[in-house]
Amino acid sequence: QEMARLTSQNEELMKQARAERDEILKEAKILKDNIVNEAKTSAQTEGAKLIEKARIEIENQKKAALADLKGQVSTLSLDIAERVLRSQLDDKAKQQDLVNSLLKDVELN
Repeated sequence: QEMARLTSQNEELMKQARAERDEILKEAKILKDNIVNEAKTSAQTEGAKLIEKARIEIENQKKAALADLKGQVSTLSLDIAERVLRSQLDDKAKQQDLVNSLLKDVELN
């Protein structure tokens, strides 16, 4: 009878050990799933932040490039206008014609 009781106790202990093992494995799986989900969420959040930062940087560079281009166009336009005026006003007769034309426009207005 002692042997039967010990065997029964041993079986009960094994049953409890299996139940504890199953519970530990279940908790470990839940913990693993939570860690994986948090890592995914964190990666998605960081990715979205990086994309937004890159978008802003691209927009700023675009604005800077457009401003630089406008400045270059303005400088080039002034240079062309200066050259045209110099070529048109290279003698006194052309200068006088321009002054007369401007005065006529002023008188009409």
